[in-house]
Amino acid sequence: MTGAPTPEAISTKLHRIATRAREMPGVALKTLAQFIDIAFLREAHRRTRKDGAVGVDRQTADDYTADLEGNLQSLLDRAKSGTYRAPPVRRVHIPKGDGERRPIGIPTFEDKILQRAVTMVLEAVYETEFLDCSYGFRPGRSAHQALQVLREGMMTMRGGWVLEVDIKKFFDTLDHGQLRAILRKRVQDGVLLRLIGKWLHAGVLEDGAVTYPDAGTPQGGVLSPLLANIFLHEVLDDWFEHEVRPRLKGQAFLVRYADDATMVFSREEDARRVWVVLPKRLARYGLTLHAEKTRLIAVHPPGSYSGGEGTGTTARPASFDMLGFRHFWGRSRQGYWVVKRKTSGARLSRALRVVALWCRRHRHAPLVWQHAALSRKLHGHYGYYGITGNAVAITRFRWEVRRRWQKWLNRRGAPGSMPWPRFELLERRYPLPAAIAIHSIFRPTANP
Repeated sequence: MTGAPTPEAISTKLHRIATRAREMPGVALKTLAQFIDIAFLREAHRRTRKDGAVGVDRQTADDYTADLEGNLQSLLDRAKSGTYRAPPVRRVHIPKGDGERRPIGIPTFEDKILQRAVTMVLEAVYETEFLDCSYGFRPGRSAHQALQVLREGMMTMRGGWVLEVDIKKFFDTLDHGQLRAILRKRVQDGVLLRLIGKWLHAGVLEDGAVTYPDAGTPQGGVLSPLLANIFLHEVLDDWFEHEVRPRLKGQAFLVRYADDATMVFSREEDARRVWVVLPKRLARYGLTLHAEKTRLIAVHPPGSYSGGEGTGTTARPASFDMLGFRHFWGRSRQGYWVVKRKTSGARLSRALRVVALWCRRHRHAPLVWQHAALSRKLHGHYGYYGITGNAVAITRFRWEVRRRWQKWLNRRGAPGSMPWPRFELLERRYPLPAAIAIHSIFRPTANP
């Protein structure tokens, strides 16, 4: 493929789309599919994970790459002519922290490539108007940035009234008609809208039967997170910034990561007004608040607030969860009250259940393989939960993983074949990684 366009050339094309969107705010763009050509699909293929689970056609990335140019040309022709048929997604279920199971949709590899190409175009358009309050599945943004902004906002306001927003089964109930109406305000390209419509109506294969949901977008799809951001940008972000905040008496801010949102208010009356109107706002778009998981709570430094009767909150300092962390007020090393974060109890319990199940299933595998796999799991845990102030929780996680490893090694042969003294000798040869705060502010190499 000598002379093929480079990723830099594709980036230039995406920059042109973004510039056009920025120069035409509020105008529906009608000529976007023209940017998707064979080179664009080639770059979409490069950006698509090659080690993901296979879809309903059982085709792997290697199978598709065997005739990459021919397959991409066929894909382009079908997408542009309207003859592309979106295959059903294969549904699997993964456990959630509350005991329920989350459905995940797995598209075919070819579908992932085309979804990636459309996502690249739409991302270039919408990144020009998305607000700073959203962090989920956006280029250059992360959950850790959302957590840091939330902490800094709480510190600046010296606490506040926290409204934990939980939308009930958002990805399962997203209204297709409302989504199309929101998309058409900015995108009126027939090719792209037709493809998105096909993906929304693609069937779901589960237990050998194909169903066709009339609402929702499958989690796990390449395009789904962006569609969720486009939808919630109008429903929550833009509404909060331009309609809610100007009418408040005090300060307030919103932090959203996908459908996980937290609103913080400096005044109780503002928080309660929004709490009352929020269900009505969501209902306009076919969404519902989860009554048990949505709550309003006063989170102030000790001694700075006394709740009193009739407030609906406790007088003592409280805490709240977001993105797997419990947020609460605590003393710093210098003795000041600061917002601290630690792994939430539900997330810690869920992670340990997963490790215990893994150790049980693989207790007869070679020790060197078990050690390597557990080390990867620990590094992954530290990579997310290893933040400043969370050393106790990640150290406990390592200790609990160690206990579960010993427990199931002790049952892989004769009863009592791996008592603690023997396991401690084994650890000298196969030590588990030490608990390290990867994102600590005290580490020069910590991630921003």
